[in-house]
Amino acid sequence: MSISKLIELANASGGTLYLMCLLMLVALTVIIERTVYLSKMQQGGEELMGLLQANTALRSQAMSASMGKYSKLPHIQLLNAALIEPGDSAREVCAGHLEEAVMREVPGLDRSLWVLDTVITLAPLLGLFGTIVGMFTAFSVLGDVQNGAGQVTGGIAEALIATASGLLIAMIGLVFFNGLSTKVRLIVHQMETMKVMLLNRRSAAVPMAAMPLQRATSLVTSALAA
Repeated sequence: MSISKLIELANASGGTLYLMCLLMLVALTVIIERTVYLSKMQQGGEELMGLLQANTALRSQAMSASMGKYSKLPHIQLLNAALIEPGDSAREVCAGHLEEAVMREVPGLDRSLWVLDTVITLAPLLGLFGTIVGMFTAFSVLGDVQNGAGQVTGGIAEALIATASGLLIAMIGLVFFNGLSTKVRLIVHQMETMKVMLLNRRSAAVPMAAMPLQRATSLVTSALAA
């Protein structure tokens, strides 16, 4: 199909095909940017979780190098919150501060996904609108007795291209929207897992002297009784 024919079809659809080309460009921009960004974020989160799983200290050289490498990731804010937490604070207090850090970062994970969601909804509606406009043009030639039927049939076929284009954009957008939403959920799960890992390792690292006297005495008594 030549460029002149495409321009003719776009004009016959009332210009909606031009709008759908713009929607497709916007959708592809969001898809590429979010896919690259979330993939790097997920990869960085897996590396940081691997270090925590290996019981690497937060102030170790390996952890500092990884935190510097992924300094823009939301996981780093969680680790920074754990670093500045006083060593004698209760587990519940520390958990609240870590949860606060997670909640501050979560809204930025699905940034721009609303644009893709809008494109998925709007593209089929624009396609239907373009088809209706094209059918108006097609039926306007019914006054031509000899060629009217053929022109109407051809005009309807051309008008349906707008609907097909809108559905195609919506299907492509829906596939990537679901994929990106899954990545966001996985990253949130990474951060929640890291929060629990930090709390567990922090509790294990608290020395007996930092415990309240009554609790420490109870632990010693239980140990002797066993």
